[in-house]
Amino acid sequence: MKNITLRITGMNCASCSTLLEKNLHDDTRILSASVNIATEKANIRFRPEDISETEIGDIIRHSGFGVAEKHQEKENFREVKIQKLRKQFLLSLLFGIPLFFLSMGEAIGLPSLPVSQLTNVTLQFLLTTVIMVVTAPLYISGFVKLIQRNPNMDSLVEIGTLAAYFYSLTLFFLLIFAPENMGNEYTYFESAGFILIFISLGKYLEEKTKGKTSEAIEKLMGLQPKTAVVFRNNSEVSVPISDVQKNDIVLIKPGEKIPVDGIISEGASTIDESAITGESIPVQKKQGDTVIGATINKTGAFRFIATGVGEETMLAQIVKIMEEAVSSKAPIQLLADKVSFYFVPTVMGIATLTCFAWIMAGFSFSFALTAFVSVLIIACPCSLGLATPTAIMMGTGLSAKRGILIKNSKALEMAHKVDTIVFDKTGTLTKGTPEVVSFHSFDNKEKEGKQTAFSLAKNSNHPLSLAVSEWGKKNKIQEEELSHFQEKEGKGLSAETKEKTPILLGNRTLLEEEGVSLSPNEESLFLAEAQEGKTPLFVARGKKIIGILGVMDDIKETTPLALQKLQESGKHVLMITGDHKVVAQAIAKKLGIQEVLSEVLPGKKAEKIQMLQQQGRTVAMVGDGINDAPALAQADLGIALGAGTDIALEAGDIILVRNNLEDVSRAIEISKYTLQKIQQNLFWAFFYNIIGIPIAAGALYPFFGFLLNPMVAAFAMSFSSVSVVGNSLLMKWRKFQ
Repeated sequence: MKNITLRITGMNCASCSTLLEKNLHDDTRILSASVNIATEKANIRFRPEDISETEIGDIIRHSGFGVAEKHQEKENFREVKIQKLRKQFLLSLLFGIPLFFLSMGEAIGLPSLPVSQLTNVTLQFLLTTVIMVVTAPLYISGFVKLIQRNPNMDSLVEIGTLAAYFYSLTLFFLLIFAPENMGNEYTYFESAGFILIFISLGKYLEEKTKGKTSEAIEKLMGLQPKTAVVFRNNSEVSVPISDVQKNDIVLIKPGEKIPVDGIISEGASTIDESAITGESIPVQKKQGDTVIGATINKTGAFRFIATGVGEETMLAQIVKIMEEAVSSKAPIQLLADKVSFYFVPTVMGIATLTCFAWIMAGFSFSFALTAFVSVLIIACPCSLGLATPTAIMMGTGLSAKRGILIKNSKALEMAHKVDTIVFDKTGTLTKGTPEVVSFHSFDNKEKEGKQTAFSLAKNSNHPLSLAVSEWGKKNKIQEEELSHFQEKEGKGLSAETKEKTPILLGNRTLLEEEGVSLSPNEESLFLAEAQEGKTPLFVARGKKIIGILGVMDDIKETTPLALQKLQESGKHVLMITGDHKVVAQAIAKKLGIQEVLSEVLPGKKAEKIQMLQQQGRTVAMVGDGINDAPALAQADLGIALGAGTDIALEAGDIILVRNNLEDVSRAIEISKYTLQKIQQNLFWAFFYNIIGIPIAAGALYPFFGFLLNPMVAAFAMSFSSVSVVGNSLLMKWRKFQ
């Protein structure tokens, strides 16, 4: 399986992106394809053994579009395009000003030129022709799509302006050769010219505002410094960032940006990580701590070992996640895409029917032509296509600034619908660094009990085992030789001593499985430890319990407030854990959690999520992104905690870089706000076309004698898509708690 993202050239409106997406989907060798008009990129998933990238490029080219060459990918395509559109608009406006003076100057009180009607119309013809030449790319695009029988927005503009132009040209020839047959007819050169000027202005403003919606990604990409100072051959060498290799020793001075991810090997400092994590308070770092590329070193100088370079850096992973998110499509966009696909042919049909209807009703061809051109020009598929992706781009950007990475549009849309949030306990609600806080021995077996626990724990990397192992080292406990070691998931550890005596370290389930029973005294002690919120671990030798360890994992400082916010917003909060129900209830009581799923083995967590879903709940699962992966995948929304630089890319739909549970409610709030913007955008896009097309067709004429001027239609169409993008840009100023 392979994913590629291609930059597509030649797309001018929503119907273009919908057509290309359809053509890609029609090829059964392509597993999935998403084409985004806002980013002008296609995200394609396929099996390399079924289809090559060259063949995918051929499908795109046969659809009438192009693919940017790999060596051009880093060029600023959008800036080049904006400059071209700006030049096109200014040139067309330059010739449009005298056209306006000639055609409408006298009507608004400007002095008239002392020239004949023929000279005036001749000048209008020449100026309009020049404007059409300046805006030739629009005609080329529209013509190509017409030939391919896949008309787009440019095709509508092309047909409308050419109809007005050639009708005016006919009258122009009549004025030259048979002026007595011209009657009271007027030319429409100025309509064709100003339609093109307004369309050029609209395209320029649309592209410019569209670019602003992707500022968050562009700013992230620009965070990384260009060079790094590394130690090679016992000397300091400044190298391009792309030349930094894993295990290089990198030197960082105060005020410098950290070039790549790594681990401090010498020195200490305070680092501003706000650009990556959204955390405004600088973080103290010392030897052994991780550092993140693109963050800023504030105070001390230090050296670090590069561990993540190139595409392995946290910054590169964040950019990749954001690009994939804006390339994906939210379910709400499907309706707009479907409408966009049929939109242009439908508008062409409506315009043709409008023209014939007015002629059949006895109106002049000039009147019918005005309505025909207005219908073609006022229709705007772009606003429909831009409504969702521009809001998604802003939403993912807002989230990323706060250390919340949203991996796809579906997750952004789903987050606000969640009514039940299930939190894993260890490492999610708690710090994930358990400590042994008590030890009780039986039958004067303290030394033996400690030795048994430490010897077993030394062989495991489970968090509880590591806590026991660390406790053993601190207390200088001697390790004994073991054989037949086994780790039983969710239960504990077993082995045999040199004398073939079976030994155990684990929970009550392990004891029951191994046939070890508890005495009343042991039961009483177990319950006392559990009610204090400790996780009791039994130490058994032979078939006899010789000790109980009390392990405590402190609750994160942010956990109580985070849960309180969610509960106040009406969300059902649950805790899921493998702990005994007494331990689980004690911790839940501290946190104010009413529903607890206890004694759940790691492999069974997904089943519990499914059970909640079967009750009609929309469930979010919050976990560490590794042990909880099946449950995260099963949930309607998986929220994974990103630990340090090790982001679990495949674990969840949303990644909380800061490990701060308050970001769960922030993610939901951003989701809700983004969806509101999408709904507003779609409403205005649909409303504009539903109202605008009938008015352009002359629906108001029988009642008020009003027929829309094609130039006004062009102006309205140009600013409909700009207004939709502008509404998305307003998200930038929204403050989130």
